[in-house]
Amino acid sequence: MADIYVVEDDVNISEIESIALQNSGHRVETFENAKLFFERLSVMRPELIILDIMLPDEDGLEILRKLRSKPDTRRIPVILISAKSTEIDKVKGLELGADDYLAKPFGVMELIARVKALLRRTEEERKISGKEKYIHMGDVFIDDVRRVVFVANEKCELTYKEYELLKLLIFNEGIVLTRDVIMEKVWGIEFESESRTVDMHIKTLRQKLGASGNMIKTVRNVGYVAEL
Repeated sequence: MADIYVVEDDVNISEIESIALQNSGHRVETFENAKLFFERLSVMRPELIILDIMLPDEDGLEILRKLRSKPDTRRIPVILISAKSTEIDKVKGLELGADDYLAKPFGVMELIARVKALLRRTEEERKISGKEKYIHMGDVFIDDVRRVVFVANEKCELTYKEYELLKLLIFNEGIVLTRDVIMEKVWGIEFESESRTVDMHIKTLRQKLGASGNMIKTVRNVGYVAEL
């Protein structure tokens, strides 16, 4: 299951893509313009983006250019979709860093197959590079194979939820995560409780991290962000 953002101004096409992806087990959010997409992107990064080139407020190629120019979004897989089918349009998209390209009209089964293949390839690349095995920020080092955390080369004992919370924050370094997003990712969408639960776990996590706990910053009335 992956978090997928669909940026498409045609409601009918957006709905078809969304339903097909959800039926394949993915979590999908749709956006009809660049403004809404970037607002959401500042809160949470998806695992894949399906991006239409022709949008009402900003060209999809320009959106792609912005994604590839920023460290925190540079590696997000992107499938470009457009009614344009000329070779030059495809080349432009791929040169800007698109991972795949689909020309309208296309079949739903082809879309699902492309998404599945790209997610599988991305997963394999991450494993090869070790990005999923080892995560670090400042003096904090996470060995996700053994599920062990070290702070300044000293082992730090964390509970299961504290570990998942720390990994989520560091993986999304520089991005403000709302309490709702944290609860969904760490406790699951079925979890029902007050946001105080998140606050209490953040408090104990900071204490266990010692001086490095300062990298977890509170964004008042919103949530938390990990930044140095």
